[in-house]
Amino acid sequence: MASAIKDQHEHTLAGPAICAGVGVHSGQRVRLSIRPAPTGTGIVFVRSDVTDRDNRIPVTGDSVVDSRLNTVIANADGVRVATIEHLMAALVALGVSNAVVELDGEEVPIMDGSALPFVQLLDRAGFRRQHTPQRFIEVLEPIEVTEGDKTARLVPCDRYEMRFEIDFASAVIGNQVVDFVVDEATFRNEIMAARTFGFAHEVEALRQMGLARGGSLENAVVIDGDRILNDGGLRMEREFVRHKALDAIGDLFVLGAPLLGRYEGVKGGHALNNKLVRELLAHPEAWRVVTRTPEMAESA
Repeated sequence: MASAIKDQHEHTLAGPAICAGVGVHSGQRVRLSIRPAPTGTGIVFVRSDVTDRDNRIPVTGDSVVDSRLNTVIANADGVRVATIEHLMAALVALGVSNAVVELDGEEVPIMDGSALPFVQLLDRAGFRRQHTPQRFIEVLEPIEVTEGDKTARLVPCDRYEMRFEIDFASAVIGNQVVDFVVDEATFRNEIMAARTFGFAHEVEALRQMGLARGGSLENAVVIDGDRILNDGGLRMEREFVRHKALDAIGDLFVLGAPLLGRYEGVKGGHALNNKLVRELLAHPEAWRVVTRTPEMAESA
């Protein structure tokens, strides 16, 4: 399948994509439908279970209100949607610029803990090319944020690249690095099936915080000491760092367009990714919106 981003035009879905599943943190069963949308819509979440106030949440860099363990967005009326990152990664990697995501609960279903089910869902719905040229966020100057030994930066690059490094004391994970071009083929072949992961000793603490109520071996890789508890082990080599990269792709798409730039992350996560997004937006001289023709990039 040709990449919609390479086509240099915005795309939406050809028809609705519908699924249901459990929220990893809320534990609630949610029905979700991704629907076609006109150009200029971007990605908008709609809470169909909320009827007493504004239930639409357009995804923007400013809409993120929590990024401790997942990415949570909210609107001015306090209507929230949690754990959007895996779906957002699938949308940007497959070149979907405009879509309305309707759900009847507060959290996007975790499915199997990766972006694979969302890619399959979008593939079944199909894609429709739109007349508007695809916009990109072009990074013009380096932007970096740090928290202790964690760093995340964006640097200029003529395509979308990503490098991520993690380092865990667990022998199961250790030090892992992935470095790749963020395009549809690479996402499908190397990134989308990587599952979220966690440690068994953290589960009880998370549940006391009201989190991880829907987490299980069906939707996360669980590590106990130096053992992986899931039957069958890992899906791929360096699955852990590949999932961190998947999260970053989704977290950065809150900017509203694919990047022309290189992301480099070390030991970071959702919180640092959102801090990087906000730092970029706070420095308008460090980026611009462009469209691309076969001959050149033009300022939008």
